[in-house]
Amino acid sequence: MRLRVGLIGLGDQWQSRYRPALRMLDDRFDVRAVYSTISKLAESTAEEFQADPIDGYRSLVYRCDIDAVLILKQCWLGWLPALAACQAGKAVYWGAGLDFDPVGQRSVRSTIENSGVAFMAELPRRFAPATLRMKELIATHLGAPRLIRVHRQSIAPENAPHPGPGTCRTDDSELVELVDWCRYIVGRSPNAVSSVCKENLFQSLILNYEGNSGQPSKSGQPIGAIAEIATDSTLPNQWKESASFRSPAAMKVQCENGVAFIDLPSTLVWFDDAGRHVESLETESPVGERMLRQFHRSVTSLVRDLNGLVDAYEAAAVVQAARQSHETGCRVDLPS
Repeated sequence: MRLRVGLIGLGDQWQSRYRPALRMLDDRFDVRAVYSTISKLAESTAEEFQADPIDGYRSLVYRCDIDAVLILKQCWLGWLPALAACQAGKAVYWGAGLDFDPVGQRSVRSTIENSGVAFMAELPRRFAPATLRMKELIATHLGAPRLIRVHRQSIAPENAPHPGPGTCRTDDSELVELVDWCRYIVGRSPNAVSSVCKENLFQSLILNYEGNSGQPSKSGQPIGAIAEIATDSTLPNQWKESASFRSPAAMKVQCENGVAFIDLPSTLVWFDDAGRHVESLETESPVGERMLRQFHRSVTSLVRDLNGLVDAYEAAAVVQAARQSHETGCRVDLPS
């Protein structure tokens, strides 16, 4: 089945991620309309895909020749295009960031869940070839994760305004995705979170996964795990080129039977009793193509899957609890 889609917002990833994916998946997606706050960009994109440039997002979602909308950029409209699409009965691919407010936007989640439409929140790190291969190794060779360390580089901008006391300045959307990445690798939600901040930036965010997964170790006991998201923000903006020089792996995963180092999207090096194994997965399908294939599957399937939305809200709640941990100086237990 070929889905007739409308594009709302194009964003920074349009040229590198979404445009090539839509070209490759021409047998599954038919771009019929484009809306962007930058009219020239909408016009050129519509011309390329032989679609119609549209002046407003509501006009787009209510077109009778649209089955689904791809919202690819966060802007001042916020959730309005997604809610309008749900009201119109159109499936939604949400690629406009994960900086959700799990409490203040609870009604948004409820509206989406009650609408009955397919909704997929974008979680790119889950679909990276190295991540998927890591999940295979956990199941076949390396065993359950015990310790995860995520390296996050944050360049301190020059003359950045100083946030108020008790606040942490960070990219919430990226941090939410990193929290979800750890959860995906471990295979379950964390039980508690604690954080350490310096100069109003999260320097260390520690997630505790107690042994309640039902996955026994060799000794027969449930396995607990700890994940740390560490931020290196020591480099000023004028030295940002040095951030990628000899930087640690994006994720290090220590498991029962070995250890693995992940560099996104497609490099994985792992060690076990037999020694070192280097895997380059560059021939695998790109992340954008994988995510749009999954969206197509979720729209055309008879089974509705909202796990991505639920998981994104849950990860946002963990980041909010980490902020509370910073303010109180205590570990914060998370609901099971």
